[in-house]
Amino acid sequence: MATRTVSLKTEAYERLKAARRYPSESFSEVVLRARWPEETITGGELLRRYRTHGPFFSKTELDEIEAAKAAMNRPPEDKWHEA
Repeated sequence: MATRTVSLKTEAYERLKAARRYPSESFSEVVLRARWPEETITGGELLRRYRTHGPFFSKTELDEIEAAKAAMNRPPEDKWHEA
């Protein structure tokens, strides 16, 4: 099995270590259990929307923007949390 070496900040290392289910669980196993959000918006997508709709957005789009702004004030979701 091929491996890679990565550098982590101490806080990231501690979170990864704490996410192990059992002491011998590898960091690779922990990372592979993580969930990553599928829906994101890129700068390119935002630009496309602006070019398509102009400077005016629908109520739904404005709500999405406000939700994204509010999410910036919260800590990121825990990628290793199981639902």
